[in-house]
Amino acid sequence: MSWLVLIASGVLEAVWATALGKSEGFTRVQPTVIFGVAIVASMGGLAFAMRDLPVGTAYAVWVGVGAVLTVAYAMITGAESVSVVKILLLTGIIGCVAGLKFLH
Repeated sequence: MSWLVLIASGVLEAVWATALGKSEGFTRVQPTVIFGVAIVASMGGLAFAMRDLPVGTAYAVWVGVGAVLTVAYAMITGAESVSVVKILLLTGIIGCVAGLKFLH
């Protein structure tokens, strides 16, 4: 259960990071509200997962999932350029996150 919550929290990290960028310094209401809700839920899920998982592992997985999804979303929407090197590096992060899961 902790792993599922942790992955969901990582997804929410990507949501709040993207919403933060779209909030234009908290001047736009909808992205600001999405940011607030997503960051509270993301941190709550991370805290829940850390009850059963080591802090370092949980944090690394949370950041990795959030970072990969944030960059992938930006590439899909055209906000960030796509390159083979970026895709390979993001794949490496995914592999490292999976490795942490299998080691635990």
